[in-house]
Amino acid sequence: MKAISIRQPWAWLIVHGHKDIENRTWPTNFRGRVLIHAGTTYPKRDYLDDVDSLASYGRLLAREEMIGGIVGVATITGCITESASEWFNGPHGFVLANAKPLPLVPCRGALGFFDAPPDVAAQLRQMHELGAIA
Repeated sequence: MKAISIRQPWAWLIVHGHKDIENRTWPTNFRGRVLIHAGTTYPKRDYLDDVDSLASYGRLLAREEMIGGIVGVATITGCITESASEWFNGPHGFVLANAKPLPLVPCRGALGFFDAPPDVAAQLRQMHELGAIA
Protein backbone atom coordinates (compact mmCIF):
# COMPACT_ATOMS: atom_id res chain seq x y z
CA MET A 1 0.00 0.00 0.00
CA LYS A 2 1.16 3.53 -0.73
CA ALA A 3 2.11 5.89 2.09
CA ILE A 4 3.02 9.56 2.36
CA SER A 5 5.05 11.27 5.07
CA ILE A 6 3.53 14.30 6.71
CA ARG A 7 4.95 16.33 9.59
CA GLN A 8 3.13 16.64 12.85
CA PRO A 9 0.77 18.14 13.87
CA TRP A 10 -0.59 18.05 10.30
CA ALA A 11 -0.68 14.24 10.18
CA TRP A 12 -2.70 14.19 13.42
CA LEU A 13 -5.13 16.80 12.07
CA ILE A 14 -5.61 14.75 8.89
CA VAL A 15 -6.22 11.37 10.48
CA HIS A 16 -8.67 12.87 12.97
CA GLY A 17 -10.72 14.37 10.13
CA HIS A 18 -9.92 18.04 10.64
CA LYS A 19 -7.51 18.81 7.78
CA ASP A 20 -9.02 18.03 4.37
CA ILE A 21 -6.15 19.18 2.14
CA GLU A 22 -2.47 18.19 2.13
CA ASN A 23 -0.39 20.89 0.45
CA ARG A 24 2.50 19.98 -1.82
CA THR A 25 4.67 21.74 -4.36
CA TRP A 26 4.00 18.92 -6.84
CA PRO A 27 0.78 17.52 -8.32
CA THR A 28 -0.34 13.89 -8.28
CA ASN A 29 -2.59 11.69 -10.39
CA PHE A 30 -2.79 9.15 -7.54
CA ARG A 31 -6.30 8.49 -6.22
CA GLY A 32 -7.22 6.04 -3.50
CA ARG A 33 -6.32 4.93 0.01
CA VAL A 34 -2.98 6.05 1.36
CA LEU A 35 -1.28 5.41 4.68
CA ILE A 36 -0.40 8.54 6.62
CA HIS A 37 3.16 8.42 7.91
CA ALA A 38 4.26 10.88 10.60
CA GLY A 39 7.89 11.87 10.32
CA THR A 40 10.24 12.02 13.29
CA THR A 41 10.65 15.81 13.15
CA TYR A 42 8.39 17.23 15.87
CA PRO A 43 10.39 19.25 18.39
CA LYS A 44 9.17 18.99 21.97
CA ARG A 45 8.70 22.76 22.21
CA ASP A 46 6.41 22.69 19.16
CA TYR A 47 4.47 19.75 20.59
CA LEU A 48 3.97 21.58 23.88
CA ASP A 49 2.70 24.67 22.01
CA ASP A 50 0.36 22.49 19.93
CA VAL A 51 -1.15 20.83 23.01
CA ASP A 52 -2.65 24.24 23.85
CA SER A 53 -3.30 25.68 20.39
CA LEU A 54 -4.98 22.52 19.03
CA ALA A 55 -7.02 21.75 22.15
CA SER A 56 -10.24 22.69 20.34
CA TYR A 57 -9.59 19.78 17.93
CA GLY A 58 -9.16 17.20 20.67
CA ARG A 59 -6.48 15.85 22.98
CA LEU A 60 -3.15 15.11 21.33
CA LEU A 61 -1.52 11.76 21.99
CA ALA A 62 1.83 11.66 23.74
CA ARG A 63 4.49 12.97 21.35
CA GLU A 64 6.17 9.54 21.21
CA GLU A 65 2.91 8.01 19.93
CA MET A 66 2.73 10.54 17.10
CA ILE A 67 6.09 10.31 15.33
CA GLY A 68 8.16 7.90 13.31
CA GLY A 69 5.55 5.67 11.76
CA ILE A 70 2.17 5.04 10.22
CA VAL A 71 -0.51 6.91 12.22
CA GLY A 72 -3.56 6.63 10.00
CA VAL A 73 -5.12 6.22 6.60
CA ALA A 74 -7.04 8.52 4.25
CA THR A 75 -8.36 8.56 0.70
CA ILE A 76 -6.95 10.98 -1.85
CA THR A 77 -9.91 11.99 -4.03
CA GLY A 78 -8.30 14.71 -6.13
CA CYS A 79 -5.48 17.18 -6.67
CA ILE A 80 -6.35 20.87 -6.89
CA THR A 81 -4.73 24.25 -7.45
CA GLU A 82 -7.52 26.31 -5.86
CA SER A 83 -9.78 25.73 -2.87
CA ALA A 84 -11.88 27.57 -0.32
CA SER A 85 -10.63 25.20 2.39
CA GLU A 86 -8.89 26.96 5.27
CA TRP A 87 -6.14 24.32 4.93
CA PHE A 88 -5.24 25.06 1.31
CA ASN A 89 -2.17 27.20 0.66
CA GLY A 90 -0.94 25.46 -2.51
CA PRO A 91 0.43 25.41 -4.98
CA HIS A 92 -1.11 21.91 -5.13
CA GLY A 93 -3.51 20.34 -2.67
CA PHE A 94 -4.31 16.66 -2.29
CA VAL A 95 -8.00 16.45 -1.37
CA LEU A 96 -8.50 14.00 1.51
CA ALA A 97 -11.56 12.09 2.68
CA ASN A 98 -12.47 9.17 4.96
CA ALA A 99 -9.46 9.69 7.20
CA LYS A 100 -9.04 7.70 10.37
CA PRO A 101 -6.30 7.20 12.94
CA LEU A 102 -4.43 3.94 13.44
CA PRO A 103 -2.23 2.83 16.31
CA LEU A 104 1.36 3.89 15.62
CA VAL A 105 3.24 1.34 13.52
CA PRO A 106 6.91 2.37 13.48
CA CYS A 107 8.57 2.65 10.08
CA ARG A 108 10.88 4.91 8.12
CA GLY A 109 9.35 7.47 5.82
CA ALA A 110 10.48 8.68 2.41
CA LEU A 111 9.95 11.60 0.08
CA GLY A 112 6.87 11.51 -2.14
CA PHE A 113 4.67 8.44 -2.14
CA PHE A 114 6.37 5.27 -1.00
CA ASP A 115 5.38 1.64 -0.57
CA ALA A 116 4.88 0.52 3.01
CA PRO A 117 7.62 -1.98 3.86
CA PRO A 118 6.44 -5.62 3.80
CA ASP A 119 6.78 -6.03 7.59
CA VAL A 120 4.70 -2.90 8.21
CA ALA A 121 2.04 -4.02 5.71
CA ALA A 122 1.93 -7.43 7.42
CA GLN A 123 1.55 -5.82 10.84
CA LEU A 124 -1.30 -3.61 9.58
CA ARG A 125 -3.04 -6.63 8.00
CA GLN A 126 -2.71 -8.56 11.26
CA MET A 127 -4.15 -5.64 13.25
CA HIS A 128 -7.06 -5.51 10.79
CA GLU A 129 -7.69 -9.26 11.06
CA LEU A 130 -7.69 -9.05 14.86
CA GLY A 131 -10.21 -6.22 14.73
CA ALA A 132 -7.81 -3.61 16.11
CA ILE A 133 -8.48 -1.51 13.01
CA ALA A 134 -11.47 -1.42 10.70
